[in-house]
Amino acid sequence: MIEQGKPKVHDLHMQNRRQIHMTGVINVESFDSEEFLLQTELGHLTIKGQNLHIKNLSLEDGLLSIDGLVHSLVYLDPGSHHSKNKGMLGKLFK
Repeated sequence: MIEQGKPKVHDLHMQNRRQIHMTGVINVESFDSEEFLLQTELGHLTIKGQNLHIKNLSLEDGLLSIDGLVHSLVYLDPGSHHSKNKGMLGKLFK
């Protein structure tokens, strides 16, 4: 069965700034204990915090759970050109 026209879905649930559960995750581009850079169905997402670690990951199902203290969640502008973002992000994540 071809899945053309499948609606993009991305849900994010955070509990007490200590746990994040999300769907619609396409790729984990980079991560460490202070920052995650994710590609989601609705754009790139940066999560910053302390003692961050992956609790559960299934890219096949688009699921990700993260534990740790969350300071910020930032979505990159989906209207900007990916090549510009990649160049900027490439400098940050060398």
